[in-house]
Amino acid sequence: MSLEIQTRNMQERTFCKWLNTKLEANGYPPMSSLVEDLSDGVRLIQLMEIMGDTSLGRYNKTPRIRVQKAENVTKALEFITSRGVKLTNIGPEDIIDGNLKLILGMIWTLILRFTIADISEEGLSAKEGLLLWCQRKTAPYKEVNVQDFTHSWSDGLALCALIHCHRPDLLDYDKLNKDDRHGNTELAFGIAADHLGIPRLLEVEDLCDSARPDERSVMTYIASFFHAFSSMDQAENESRRVEKFADLMQSVWIIRTDYERRARLLLENLEQVQNQWAASIFTGVYADAKEQSSQFNAYKQSTKRTWVTERQDVITLFGNVQTKLKTYSLAEYVPPRGLAPQDLDAAWQGLLKSEASRSRAINAEIRKIKEGLRKKFADIANAFEQRLHDISVELTMIEGPLEEQQQQAKEIQTRIPMLSEDLALVSEAEAECMAANVEENDYTVFTWQDLEFELGLLIQNIAKKISFVDNQIVSRNMTNLTPAQLEQFETTFRYFDKDETNTLNQMEMMSALASLGIVYSNEDMDYIYEQLVSEYGAVTFEAFINLLVGITEDQTTPDQVLESFQGIAHSKPFITELDLRLASIPQASIDYLLKAMPGRAPEEGGEAEYDYVGWLDEVFALPEEVN
Repeated sequence: MSLEIQTRNMQERTFCKWLNTKLEANGYPPMSSLVEDLSDGVRLIQLMEIMGDTSLGRYNKTPRIRVQKAENVTKALEFITSRGVKLTNIGPEDIIDGNLKLILGMIWTLILRFTIADISEEGLSAKEGLLLWCQRKTAPYKEVNVQDFTHSWSDGLALCALIHCHRPDLLDYDKLNKDDRHGNTELAFGIAADHLGIPRLLEVEDLCDSARPDERSVMTYIASFFHAFSSMDQAENESRRVEKFADLMQSVWIIRTDYERRARLLLENLEQVQNQWAASIFTGVYADAKEQSSQFNAYKQSTKRTWVTERQDVITLFGNVQTKLKTYSLAEYVPPRGLAPQDLDAAWQGLLKSEASRSRAINAEIRKIKEGLRKKFADIANAFEQRLHDISVELTMIEGPLEEQQQQAKEIQTRIPMLSEDLALVSEAEAECMAANVEENDYTVFTWQDLEFELGLLIQNIAKKISFVDNQIVSRNMTNLTPAQLEQFETTFRYFDKDETNTLNQMEMMSALASLGIVYSNEDMDYIYEQLVSEYGAVTFEAFINLLVGITEDQTTPDQVLESFQGIAHSKPFITELDLRLASIPQASIDYLLKAMPGRAPEEGGEAEYDYVGWLDEVFALPEEVN
């Protein structure tokens, strides 16, 4: 028998078994032949409904003539294409007529899409990611050398190593007869099927006696191991905890640096525009005054709005820094002189005064309006802006325990409907001014559009504040999640919350977990979804995070961090660069730690010594009795 025929037979058996696992799990009888059982399109539609977790609608359940079979197959192929799966050179007639080569190609495409495509490892995906995962898991086993998905698996040792790496209780790798290829392969197949829920897609002969095991069949089987073990790789170690703590401290430094840069730039811009106004003169010509008025209005519509947004974002950034530091018991951030929030507010108030002065100077040149309407609009607009400013200040001044901050922010949010009603009064007053050809106003620098923009911005900032505090509560309660993990999980949740209801349905939750490399069977997913709905009423953000915490449990507390540093330093009161390198800390984290920790110059021929104990006391701001 030629190698090509052997390969095709192996693929047919493996792919048929893979499809049968889907059918049997959903109560359908298994197939015995891909050519015969797929030819009428019924089984193909059933499989697509299972994989797509949806109904394909009505179809011919007992087709007797060719046209009925073609309708079924066409419906299934169109569904596959609609899910972004590209099918090449295969049509309904190929499946009806039993073109095995094209059928196998189509099934391999489905396997890639629904089983292998979501596998990733260290930035690689699909085949390369799966191969790297296998290499990393089997690296400690000297008899195993996984280089491909063909010959590397022919002695059964790689399969046994994968099982032993994750479940050493299921087999004793050291006691295996390393020369018993058939016995080792049979042992791995049996344990995988009986204890890990991995169906037996291959035969022992497919791996041990084939001149070249079929790559696609082996990949299909090995992918089952990846999915079975993907949620078990959560082992904690001292090096990773120190790495995460270094990442936390570096992220705080980045936020602080960004705050100072943006605050300094904003202050420079405010000063520059006020200097320009002070240097400008009027020629006494109406066209000149009108042109300066136009330029001033353009500034308010563009540049100032950018600064309004930036000012609020910078102040919010400052509050976020402080909240984050408190969440992790770190020392409070004190900005450089002149860059504190109160300095920004003072500079902003100075800008508003300069704007008012500029507006009055221009208006004096072109005053042709009715004073009564101007005052009416100004009173309403200024009062409204003051309310916005007061609420904005109140929002930035929120402090205290996270639950109190959450309550205060939500109370502020309840005032928005009344503000929206009052904004309509501003619009009505402006319409009266426009009807009277009033184009300037000495009593206010605001327009209805300005206030609408600032109200919208305030609404956004309130929502951002609530969302940020909510996340900090989750972060505080879930101390085993890093900030990067929490941000990744939140971004994932928001992306798949398509209808923006702050909940995920079962399909959205499955997709969200898959995007994080977490894959469950349909049966397990049904159970998990029902449990979350039962406990939380729906799959809310909190429910989603709690689920991921159970999967990715890890913690970073002051005691744990100190213990980890002590472990890496081998109980010395100081740590060296060599200690960190031997612990496999990433170079970027080592560079940051060596800059952050106080150090002592090395003696002749020695290494620099770094005081990690004193540094941790400082960054965690621990009480005396804790230290």
